[in-house]
Amino acid sequence: MKDAHPPIHDYHQPGDLFLGGIVSHSFIISNSIDFTEESTPVLLEDLRVVIKNYQHILAFEFAVKEINENPQLLPNVTLGFHIYDSYYSAKWTYHDTMLLISSLEKFIPNYKCDGQNNLRAVIGGLDSDISLHVATIVDIYKIPQLIVGPAPLMNEKAPGLSFYQMSPSENLQYSGILSLLLHFRWTWFGILTVDNENGDRFVKNILRIFSQSDVYSAYVERLPRIDFAAKSMDMLLKGAKIHDKVMKSNANVVVIYGESNTVAILRWFPYLSELENMPDKPKGQVWIMTAQMELTSMCYQKTWDTEILNGALSFTIHSNDLPAFQSFLKSINPSKRKGDGFIRDLWQHAFDCFPPSPVVGKVQEGSCTGAEKLESLPATFFEMRMTGHSYNIYNAVYAVAHAIHAMSPSRLRNREIENGRELKPQIQHLWQLHHFLKAVSFNNSAGEKIFFDQHVQLVAGLDVNNWIFSSNQSFHRVKVGKMGPQAPPDQALIINVGTITWHSWFNQVQPFSVCSKSCYPGMRKQKKEGEPFCCFDCTPCPEGEVSDQKDMNDCYKCEDTRYSNKYQDLCIPKVVSFLSYEEPVGISLSCCAISFALITALVLGIFLKHHNSPIVKANYQNLTYTLLISLLLCFLSALLFIGRPVKMTCLFRQAAFGIIFSVAVSCVLAKTITVVLAFMATRPGSRMRNWVVKRLANSVVLSCSLIQAGICIIWLSTSPPFPDVDMHSVIEEIVLECNEGSVTMFYCVLSYMGFLAMVSFTVAVFARKLPDSFNEAKFITFSMLVFCSVWLSFVPAYLSSKGKYMVAVEVFSLLASSAGLLGCIFSPKCYIIVLRPELNHRDQLMRRKY
Repeated sequence: MKDAHPPIHDYHQPGDLFLGGIVSHSFIISNSIDFTEESTPVLLEDLRVVIKNYQHILAFEFAVKEINENPQLLPNVTLGFHIYDSYYSAKWTYHDTMLLISSLEKFIPNYKCDGQNNLRAVIGGLDSDISLHVATIVDIYKIPQLIVGPAPLMNEKAPGLSFYQMSPSENLQYSGILSLLLHFRWTWFGILTVDNENGDRFVKNILRIFSQSDVYSAYVERLPRIDFAAKSMDMLLKGAKIHDKVMKSNANVVVIYGESNTVAILRWFPYLSELENMPDKPKGQVWIMTAQMELTSMCYQKTWDTEILNGALSFTIHSNDLPAFQSFLKSINPSKRKGDGFIRDLWQHAFDCFPPSPVVGKVQEGSCTGAEKLESLPATFFEMRMTGHSYNIYNAVYAVAHAIHAMSPSRLRNREIENGRELKPQIQHLWQLHHFLKAVSFNNSAGEKIFFDQHVQLVAGLDVNNWIFSSNQSFHRVKVGKMGPQAPPDQALIINVGTITWHSWFNQVQPFSVCSKSCYPGMRKQKKEGEPFCCFDCTPCPEGEVSDQKDMNDCYKCEDTRYSNKYQDLCIPKVVSFLSYEEPVGISLSCCAISFALITALVLGIFLKHHNSPIVKANYQNLTYTLLISLLLCFLSALLFIGRPVKMTCLFRQAAFGIIFSVAVSCVLAKTITVVLAFMATRPGSRMRNWVVKRLANSVVLSCSLIQAGICIIWLSTSPPFPDVDMHSVIEEIVLECNEGSVTMFYCVLSYMGFLAMVSFTVAVFARKLPDSFNEAKFITFSMLVFCSVWLSFVPAYLSSKGKYMVAVEVFSLLASSAGLLGCIFSPKCYIIVLRPELNHRDQLMRRKY
């Protein structure tokens, strides 16, 4: 824009009292847009028209028209107005504001000589900067300003400026956006904001508020401002970088805090990409727009694609349809408009024709036919339905009228008579209007109550609209939700998801917008270093822990009576487990124990039947019977280990096993010593003859057995075994077991048996070369080798087993070692007694011996 003032665009209507209007963000913007790249066509126009903003002017006029036609509101008073274009320039905004408070015939700042056109209030300012520029002047004169956009951010340069804000509190928008994100579980979003102090305030507030609900931003970008005083190339290059960042991001939701013409900037985005290999169908986004933004388009954007905006969700100022307003719009025609300095340019750019010239008889080429109607324009350029900002302007005009009515109930209705002349109404002090304006409360023509809160902010809700664009460039604004102004924060948002149309890129499936995909049950979130909390990796739960919901921060352990399944997403009840007679292992061991016990009893019966035979009498007959009886008891004691553990079985099974086994091993040791001493006693002059007596054998068996019995008594008296429940050894089972009480005493019993076995094995090894006729030394050697091997392998097998299998290992070792003794020592003798009786004679014994 050059320093010269552009053509003044205004609209005036005289009256006893009048209102000032500043059309912010320019209804008409003077400038040209240059493109330096050769591949881009050069677009040069003197005017860039935002046609949709013309509705705000018409809403202003319509409200004044209704008030003047209402004899009950301001009787005998005509309300007029003057509307000026701000040209998005502080310089001309100040200039136009001075025009409002000065005489109309001749512009002299701060000078007013006429008694008409008494300015009562200023309405306007879709953008905060324009509102601030106006306020710096009108506040000096205590003239109220009602703004329809966001309140300017106050600083030390502009203290104490007051505004009557016709839009709801921004805190309501923060709450609404957060509720919307949480409703759809969008925890990762981008932020685009205008590059000014209001944008910085918005970013600061939502980052603080949203992080408390674990909603975080992927990026924050400042949109370039449409500054028509400068070249546009820098703005476009910056826009290209922003567009590419939005397309590359994994955030599918973008929250935009913009101004009234920000949508016009967004429509540039598809044409600004610098990405290589751009897909035919660009990535879709869910745009969440704040209430300050409107669907606006520049005239040169008539044929531009609108797909990028399809499916957008827009928080808009709550508004109601006014059927009379639509009828008013349909009646608009340039030929019937007087004092409207905007309509000729609008008609020219909207319909590509020239309205009739005010100069009589002058005909222009390309003149309009007169059949042009506003309702024929696409909705992206002009809507017949009253927008939220127009609705606020409409209510603002009525608010001023009601305040004037309340301030002067008698002075404005009664005119003073002086010398027979009717005088104009007395002029009240302007500052008095503030008091009545703050307290104004009325129902508008739509039946809605209009009033301000203690912060002179309109108490109103927000609508959530879904923008739907069709292939023929038609536009539909569908209301899908609302935000109540006085409901609790967690109940304020009401949303109808089924009526939302998403961008075609999402194939009508509700979009997701998260930094990281959800962690399914069985996984837990692991935070990424240096990233927001919503950015995480999914790691499996540790063994024994589960997560049964999505996106759990930590896994948890199941109760002791449950365990985690294979996928670690469910706790399954554990089964009760013990070595039962009803399961294959228990049945097998029980059958083996009973079978070996029967075999032992059979062997004992054979030996008792042939007790007078030489092979039975050899190696001390009573030791043989004692050994067979102890082996029989060993086999039967194995049954104490099978079945549900109870107090009695737990108390005696280990002790019985230890003592009985010690008796058996002691008998083997006594037999071995007897064999050795017997052959040593046969030598002439040997001193061993006196030792070969029954007393020696009995002493060995008795003493060795008593030592083991003493160990077991100490064990049972100090820390006896008891029934117990093991929840942890086997993950899937609750193991019923016998707690050994003192593990030390248990291993003492085993160690003592091992000691006896090693001694027996050693003695037997020394006696293996003695004459073999009825000599058991070799058989005892082999039997003890089997015995020691079994119990040496028992220790690691027992320690590596869990649950009922520990008991099974012990029972198996007991049966195997006992069977080894039985088979190795008695099977050769049974063979001779039963199958080779001819060898069971003393002559045969003596012949072999010598």
